[in-house]
Amino acid sequence: MKPLRGGVLLAALLTVSMAGIGHADAATTVYVSPTGSDANPGTSASAPLKTVGRAQQVVRGLVAGQTGDITVSLADGVYPLSSTLSLGANDSGTGGHNVVWTAATGAHPVLSGGIGITGWTKSDAGKNIWSAPAPSTLDTRQLDVNGVRAQRASGQLPVTLTRTATGYTASASTMAGWRNPSDIEFVYRGGLGAWTEPRCPIGSMSGKTITMAQPCWNNSEKRVMRTDGSGRTYELVGRQAITESPTLVENAYELLDSPGEWYLDRAKHTVYYIPRSGENLATATVTAPQLEHLVTGDGVHNVVFNGIQFSYATWLQPNTSEGFSEIQANYTLTGAHGWDQQGLCKFVPGGTCPYGAWTKQGAAVTLTGDQNVQFTDDSFTHLGGTGLDLGTGSQNDLVKGSVFTDISGNGLALGGVDVVTPTAAQRTSNDQIVDNHVYNVASEFVGGIGIDIGYVEHATVSHNQIDHVPYTGISIGWGGWPDKVKLPAQPNYSNNNTLANNLIFDHMQLLNDGAAIYTNGITGSSLAGGEHITGNLFHDQTGKGHVIYTDNGASYITITGNGVYSTGAANAWGSKHVDYTANDGNYDPLDIENNYWQNGSGDSNSKKVVLKNNHAITGASGVPASIVANAGIEKAYTGILNWKPAA
Repeated sequence: MKPLRGGVLLAALLTVSMAGIGHADAATTVYVSPTGSDANPGTSASAPLKTVGRAQQVVRGLVAGQTGDITVSLADGVYPLSSTLSLGANDSGTGGHNVVWTAATGAHPVLSGGIGITGWTKSDAGKNIWSAPAPSTLDTRQLDVNGVRAQRASGQLPVTLTRTATGYTASASTMAGWRNPSDIEFVYRGGLGAWTEPRCPIGSMSGKTITMAQPCWNNSEKRVMRTDGSGRTYELVGRQAITESPTLVENAYELLDSPGEWYLDRAKHTVYYIPRSGENLATATVTAPQLEHLVTGDGVHNVVFNGIQFSYATWLQPNTSEGFSEIQANYTLTGAHGWDQQGLCKFVPGGTCPYGAWTKQGAAVTLTGDQNVQFTDDSFTHLGGTGLDLGTGSQNDLVKGSVFTDISGNGLALGGVDVVTPTAAQRTSNDQIVDNHVYNVASEFVGGIGIDIGYVEHATVSHNQIDHVPYTGISIGWGGWPDKVKLPAQPNYSNNNTLANNLIFDHMQLLNDGAAIYTNGITGSSLAGGEHITGNLFHDQTGKGHVIYTDNGASYITITGNGVYSTGAANAWGSKHVDYTANDGNYDPLDIENNYWQNGSGDSNSKKVVLKNNHAITGASGVPASIVANAGIEKAYTGILNWKPAA
């Protein structure tokens, strides 16, 4: 694998040795290697520490009185994490200097939350099923063999189901004899809206009776309906209930029948797997993620992660009785009153506020209340939830030249949806997401987003390439759904966000009613201070919807100079809505000019929606060369398009 390098760090930082433990002289370096020892001082590459945990302890002794950057130089190899690396203020740079966790020159360090699975024997010769012992504490949703994700055992229903208040009645008792019924999961593609794929585990089975796990079942079947005749739930997002039979049954030993499928029997502490062609389990590297979080941080600042691969974390909420009762963008309803109270605020008695504050997907690397944190030339891969989450209060952060792939859920998340009137410290502000490659994400929770953004201000998302994703490329904003019942969108502080010169293609490959860029809710208080979508190039959208999607409550958006082609039945943009915030009879203000698109609207000027100087094209050749040349990853970072994982 070639190293990821964006020129962010000076090579000199990697060659200056540490002057002494106990204080930080200019450009202090702490050396770490998988072949080192935590008994070493870590003052030179020839006497490195062994673990990042010990390196963290050393750094904490150096940051006070810091007069230059402290560099933690990670040699080549895998760094197993037995617990989450938790960062705070005492791990942060001081005096305007940074703590830099970086790959040594030419190295490809991997921070891993995984554990190796060894000792394979053939346990079913007829089906070529192999088995190996697992730690008694192991609970995971993912397994990798030689760096390739395996598929949890899945298949079609072997019976016909009839819905009941608590689950189903089956046409036969076929499934009643299956092992570990509470580990079996029903999957419903499009079950709570064309943009969703909810999942609920079985609670128990007896004969033909299948009782579904709670609260997932109520949260997916009983979403409380409005009484105003609108025919909508109070969530105003999606349907009241899953009405179809499951699309798939997943995570049952009895469904193991294809190469590349696996099953964890938690009761027997055993992993089962059917090898793919050419795989030899005697020599294969088989890894199961056992941590949910690799790195967390609250209040951390002035920290840089450079050239590091973050891998092998899982996400376990769907393994519990909470399941995965999806709303949108991998947000879910949870808790006993998810269906009738969570995020419903003033709409229902006992509703929790703010409106739309539903449960966010967990992430492998997650920071909140952080400032001046950089992720440069990093990679996020082999992960079971979201890759990187820069949550509420993330300020002046930079994510640049990094790769996000083979991730079960959202690639990268910025901001949250649970704080609409923040204090200064809670504002998610002035963050940059630039020159990254996001692809093949949302591989398990297919309603996930390439880059998912909640309530933020002054964010710049530019020159990213997002491709081969099952749903939307970039989603930004939240809380606009009250528009559906002629009520104002959820007030929030979002403003001055720019999405520019991104390249998005081969998106919405599985789900519908999404977009290359999807916006929901209020984006500012004027066109000048609102959201700007400019200079992007979008093509080859599969699913139905829009390409630039201004959904409910989306206001004060400027859409200029974008290129759109080969998007099938999707409309180039949409749509306009009555402005129930101003309630002046006009539409939510939009300025849509000088775009080049197929399936776009003709020019018009009506009720504060301006469409003018847009150009109808018939294909790729109709997009100006300047838009094509400027969209996507800039030349200095295009090497990440050839990135390969280190492990």
